Order: sequence, then C-alpha cells, then structure tokens
Amino acid sequence: MQPALLAAASVAGAAAVFTWRLRETSRPITARKIVLPPLGMSTGFSMFLYPPTRVPVAWAIAAFATGVVLLCWPLVKTSKLARQGNAIMLKRSKAFLWILLGLVAVRLTARAWVEQRLSPMQTGSLFFLVAFGMILPWRVLMLLEYRKIAASMSRGAPRSPALEASADVG
Repeated sequence: MQPALLAAASVAGAAAVFTWRLRETSRPITARKIVLPPLGMSTGFSMFLYPPTRVPVAWAIAAFATGVVLLCWPLVKTSKLARQGNAIMLKRSKAFLWILLGLVAVRLTARAWVEQRLSPMQTGSLFFLVAFGMILPWRVLMLLEYRKIAASMSRGAPRSPALEASADVG
C-alpha cells in the first residue's frame, strides 16, 4: 500500500475513533457498550484461517503483549467512569486527543518498519493482535470499574466523593 494512502487511512481511522469517543462520553455507558467492541473485534481472529495471514506464534504473542503492556495503559488512564445522577458516564479526558494522536504516530512508524520485513497480510495480522491486546484489558478494567459503581448504586449508596474526584482527573 502506498504510504500516502496508508497515512490517510490512519488519520481517517483516528478521526472516527475520536468522534466515537466524543459520542460515547455524551451518553450513559452500559456493560453492553463496554463489552461489545472487543467481542465484535474478536471476529477478526477468523483471518488466521487464511494461511497468508498467519505469523509465528512467538510473533503473535509479542504483538499481543505489546498492546497489553505498552499501549493499553494510556487508554486506561484516560478512561474514568463516574456516576451522574442515576447514570454511569465515561468522563472526557483532555489528554485523550493527544494520546490518540501519539498512538497513531507510533502505529504509522511501526507499520512502516514492519511492512518492509513482512507481507502486507502478515503486517495486518500483527497489528490486529496489537490492537486487540490494547483494547481487551482496557475494556475489562472498564467493566470492573462499571460493576463497582453499579453495585454501589444498587445498594442505594450515596455518591462517593472519591468516585467524583477520580472522574475529574485526566
């Protein structure tokens, strides 16, 4: 793929994620909204049924681990849930746009390097695994936080100052 087309596609993808994130922060969040993205994305594993997309297991583990260890934490740190009345909301973070742009820059740089060494299909496979490794722990931790807040709401607990304070950070 030509570098200009790749860059344009990445910028378009980043714009779509940013728009989706803005929309996500304007409506109450539910467990379903947290769980569906990684479930939907998991269908991408079916690509490995097609032999040209396969990579060595060690590479797959390294790609997934890169997403988990390095790239999910900025998302975790900028995704805070907070109770607003009878709803649980994802609080906007001023740092999110900059983190998103940083992740796009890392992705473009890494992809340019990897594409010189692997086929486009294997490159796509590895970057899918990186993305899944980034999204899965982020959403699992978000779901745990959601359940904690929902449980306190169902017990009739008053709004926690600690939850409100943590929602204002970032």
